[in-house]
Amino acid sequence: MSTAYWIWYPGDFELYHAMKQNFSRIERGCGWPAFWKSEGFRNRVVFRKEYGLEKETAFCVYSKAVGYVLAGDRKYPFGERIVCGPGQIRISVHAACIETFPSVYIKGNVIYSDKTWQAEDYGAAPVMAGYSNHFTREEQNPSVWIYREKIYLPVSAEVCGDGILYGFETELTAVLEITYKKGYRPLRVYCGESREEALDREHCYYSWEPEPDTGRCPRCAVRYAYIPDCGEEEVEIKAVHQYVDIPVRARFVSSDKLINRIWSVAEHTFSLCSGIFFIDGIKRDKWIWGGDAYQSFFVNQYLMADADINRRTLLALRGNDPMTTHINTILDYTLYWILSIKIHHEAYNDLEFLEQVFPKMCSLMEFCESQLDGHGFIVGRKGDWIFIDWADLDKEGALCAEQMLFAECYKTMAVLGRCLGKETAVYTAYEKKYELLKNNINAFYWNSEKGAYIDSFSSGKNHVTRHGNIFAILFQIADKEKQEQIVENVLHNDAVPQITTPYFKFFEMDALCKMGYLEEVLIRIRQYWGGMLERGAVTFWEEYDPDVPEAEQYDMYGDKFGKSLCHAWSASPIYLLARYFVGLEITDPVKGGYELHPHLEYFDSLDCILPVGDKNIHVVWDGKELTEYTLC
Repeated sequence: MSTAYWIWYPGDFELYHAMKQNFSRIERGCGWPAFWKSEGFRNRVVFRKEYGLEKETAFCVYSKAVGYVLAGDRKYPFGERIVCGPGQIRISVHAACIETFPSVYIKGNVIYSDKTWQAEDYGAAPVMAGYSNHFTREEQNPSVWIYREKIYLPVSAEVCGDGILYGFETELTAVLEITYKKGYRPLRVYCGESREEALDREHCYYSWEPEPDTGRCPRCAVRYAYIPDCGEEEVEIKAVHQYVDIPVRARFVSSDKLINRIWSVAEHTFSLCSGIFFIDGIKRDKWIWGGDAYQSFFVNQYLMADADINRRTLLALRGNDPMTTHINTILDYTLYWILSIKIHHEAYNDLEFLEQVFPKMCSLMEFCESQLDGHGFIVGRKGDWIFIDWADLDKEGALCAEQMLFAECYKTMAVLGRCLGKETAVYTAYEKKYELLKNNINAFYWNSEKGAYIDSFSSGKNHVTRHGNIFAILFQIADKEKQEQIVENVLHNDAVPQITTPYFKFFEMDALCKMGYLEEVLIRIRQYWGGMLERGAVTFWEEYDPDVPEAEQYDMYGDKFGKSLCHAWSASPIYLLARYFVGLEITDPVKGGYELHPHLEYFDSLDCILPVGDKNIHVVWDGKELTEYTLC
């Protein structure tokens, strides 16, 4: 029998689990659901498919929802064996649920649920049903994701004051489990990403009283656990690390031990932030953010090459039509969503998914175009968050960096429209809009005296930051002459404030690589990410400023321990090393086609495995000769 899937209305699975994810944040005892519009799943769905049966066949429908099966003109309850055929017959499965999204599993030799079924919500034309490779068994419940588990015992136990500080070998997303050696009594466990946080009872983000019956604390980010008013002879503790098993397919071992360690820590960081969705970090927010996800798609391509988590994240972020607010309330995160579809398609040639989301891309562009000024520049509305980065940007009027992103969105719409074979008028309209916006950006934001793009022309300050200039290189808004001026006047100019977040360090390093400054990039990777390692990092942080004293290194947002010490956007060295130093460029993900443009002169040796489609590429460099193999 062919594989049957649990099926649902497309996007509902992702919206339901995204709601659970985005409502899971707890901060010092307070629940903190995400502050943006919460997209709901559908409560009432019908699934349909027609069959031309050559002979009699039987099937059964399973569901946790309320409903019935209509086979021809006869109704059946869920769970009953249904016999039909031969001849033409239409099967309709009606399902409704208040608590979660309706889903069904249809089991049979001929009639079974797969991605060829259609779903209808009574508000729009039928669409192809949603499904997941993770839900193919009738006993499963698609509203419940079962995590894999691994037990970690503490590697240290230190007497601190009147209690015990336990340390684990690295940071985990774990349920702490306490075993009482002398019988239960109320205790409180303080969890921290750092030793300092776990010992600070006032400012520690997570503290729990273990369940009396199980001794378990809720799942959270933890590296250290402090139990005050307790002796080591009273309790035992273990961490039950819970995770989504997405295999890492890449390997990087070079003659540079620091770079190897940076890759390894980036890999662990990224794996922790890769669950049902790509999330920002595992301690503070645990939310699905568009900007964090955009960078995660780059890293995923070279580390795990898992297309499913991309799809889940993209559908969760986009939500339903009509669009009324920006993704995460951030204008640039809406634009990153459009660009993310292109990154995903280039990595996996996922035409089925592209066909599904292209209408949402078009409606999202229409929403953005409702915010244009007289020059065609996109501007924020009241309540919109213009982010770009944690930096001192001149945000008066239309911000240059936003226009760079928006121009790239026009280009993306044209490219993907062609991939789908859309009519000429569709993609040529986007191409014309791209050229017009690009010309206006150069006319209004390029400052010849500074040899750089300014943040805003409205304020008259002629303020130059790195951000818009980096985008000008990455998205080729600037011609070759302007790009060289940007490098000299901005990227190599210490008078222009440095970037302090790994988030925008990614874009800066990407731009420098594209301009050929690979040796400089390698030095900066060693300094910046290596600097975090020198400060004791076991995962990479949300922000790192080497000038900040160590006593304040965990502070952010005016909040002690407010900085995330395990943040997805800090894993970018994986992409930079794989894409530019190993030089892997994927040309045909379906057939495993690739080109290799290596720059390995910076290493005495290298042994690297990287994914391309369903295959892996093994690259070996002995300092003189490069050998490459294709591994099936």
